[in-house]
Amino acid sequence: MPPINFEQELNPEQLKVIREGDGPCLVLAGAGSGKTRTIVYRMAYLLEQGIAPEKILLLTFTNKAANEMLSRVEALTGVNARILWGGTFHGVANRFLRRFASAIGFKSNFNIMDEDDAHSLIKACVKETGAAAVHGRFPSPAVIKGILSFAVNSRITVEDSLEQKSPGLFRFSQEIKDIGELYNKKKLAGHLMDFDDLLLNLVKILRENADIRDRLKRHFEYILIDEYQDTNPLQAEMISLLAPESKNILVVGDDAQSIYSFRAATVQNILKFPKIYPGTKIFRLETNYRSTPDILDLANDVISKNLAQFPKDLRSVQKNFEKPVLHIAPSAEEEAKFIVKKISALLDAGINPRNIAALFRAAHHSQALEFELGRRGIAYEYRGGVRFFERAHIKDVLAYLRIFNQPADEAAWRRILIIHQGIGETTADKIFNEARGFDSIGRIIDHQFAFNLPERARLGWQEFKSVIGKLLEYHGQNPAELVKALANSNYRDYLAAEHENSDDRLEDIGQLAVFAEKYDTLTDFLAEAILYEGYQARAANSTDGQRIVLSTIHQAKGLEWDAVFVINLVDGGFPNQRAMMEDGGLEEERRLFYVAVTRAKRNLFLTYPETARMGGLSWNTPSMFLSEIDESLLAENISKITDDAEYVDEDALPSEALAKEGPIEKDWKKRSFLRSIDEL
Repeated sequence: MPPINFEQELNPEQLKVIREGDGPCLVLAGAGSGKTRTIVYRMAYLLEQGIAPEKILLLTFTNKAANEMLSRVEALTGVNARILWGGTFHGVANRFLRRFASAIGFKSNFNIMDEDDAHSLIKACVKETGAAAVHGRFPSPAVIKGILSFAVNSRITVEDSLEQKSPGLFRFSQEIKDIGELYNKKKLAGHLMDFDDLLLNLVKILRENADIRDRLKRHFEYILIDEYQDTNPLQAEMISLLAPESKNILVVGDDAQSIYSFRAATVQNILKFPKIYPGTKIFRLETNYRSTPDILDLANDVISKNLAQFPKDLRSVQKNFEKPVLHIAPSAEEEAKFIVKKISALLDAGINPRNIAALFRAAHHSQALEFELGRRGIAYEYRGGVRFFERAHIKDVLAYLRIFNQPADEAAWRRILIIHQGIGETTADKIFNEARGFDSIGRIIDHQFAFNLPERARLGWQEFKSVIGKLLEYHGQNPAELVKALANSNYRDYLAAEHENSDDRLEDIGQLAVFAEKYDTLTDFLAEAILYEGYQARAANSTDGQRIVLSTIHQAKGLEWDAVFVINLVDGGFPNQRAMMEDGGLEEERRLFYVAVTRAKRNLFLTYPETARMGGLSWNTPSMFLSEIDESLLAENISKITDDAEYVDEDALPSEALAKEGPIEKDWKKRSFLRSIDEL
């Protein structure tokens, strides 16, 4: 193949990395700056310089990214991609372990377990230790695996992992440690490894066997690592043990996009890289090919408030288009209506639905928007989870309420009974067949069954009765209060024991209670919740498969859209209240906001509702991130609540708000916006 014209293919910033990337190098690649292109051409340059393909190691986070890079290198150089050492951290570790696993007692043909396999083995360990029998409602295998995994990847103790991930389960710390030890023994005995073991066992081999470590250090002349800001302590340790004697290690990443601490990733890996590898050269890729200057000006302003960072100043190659818009809506429903109106206008202007996205900090923030999109017949693709009313815990709550509303609902009985310990399909059948003769849920839970429930099923039936008892204590049919009663029942204990993200699920249920406040009767609320799915089915069937995107910001990293809406920018929502309590949490939340902003190419809308319904009217405080933005970077109409009277629905406003008189004074960016209810 002809020589590559690097000067023609790369900008000066990228070219500098390609030619001067020997020794320890840190490439700070801003959003949309062509980092993948830089890595690909750096590898091509090394091959052109005569470096043997097998002497280069590329590490990434996904097989898709690895395959894309290696295939592009092959297309540029003609070198067979199979010769190159490239892949994910886990994939490369697996290749090493096939050669060296015997050093720690594993056979080279060890099997790798997927998550289901791991959960099954942990379940066996729970049974063997007898922990669940002693404690009753005990953490599920998935929760235990999550606690053990976080400890491994963070290089911390199980106790520390519990404190950070699941403090409510700390009372089980000794039992979880015992289960972890037995789990490890069973894996060694069966020559099994889970995904975490691939990294952990490789690190163990490299630490304990100097000959193997030195052999690998001498073999590789260059190591290149993508998305270094997303590495965890275990991955950083693996890299340090593999680093070539020449220290030719080049890492590419953006500290401003380090947002995965909940997966054990730490921004400190990239921030401390120059100290760990003395003599590090630092390169900056600051030319942005994605966003307009207006959007980048705001992004630069946002991230400048972080103290722990490598300062960067992104510069756009695009032309000016429109300044980002801040829209303040009277309520979450009106916020959703504004967004849907703007989406409709963008679609009418010819924007492909796939180039429009609404992003949010947490999944429960999307409920009002999902409902409005369904009502307007606009189909969407949900990323970072499942649609609000399709989530298991939402379906559980609705099933409890369906039984409460109509005790003859067999489908709801079958769903709910089997989530309680000791109740399987057969026992559920027996319970329902006897319960179906009663027309009152109160009479059912007081009934003495003609058959004997097994011992563990009796515990499950008591749990069920306790949950229903919470509903009966309320003595009413107000759907919002009934949802809150469920959230305060022992169903929350079930969530904590079964799911790592139980707090997020409780927040979803809280949002369901807000949604329920619009309805006077339980029957009407349940009907509307079910009809919502009908809205979405019609919308999906009326399109050719092209849908707008709704996504958590975490799931949106690395993606881009022409138009982006960042929603629910209120205090306590974004930045997230729980995250703010963690060490470095505020700065990570600001990085998350920066990631959201830099997903937009041409249009950026920042929105939040002024009021919230949660047991009555409350005023939202705007996110502190909004107060930090220089007002000159936003469109001039930022003080406008709505720009179209038809989008103000007084029925959607809290009755308390309509009853208020006079101006409502709110402070935002050291300035008062006077609002009167008449203006709404």
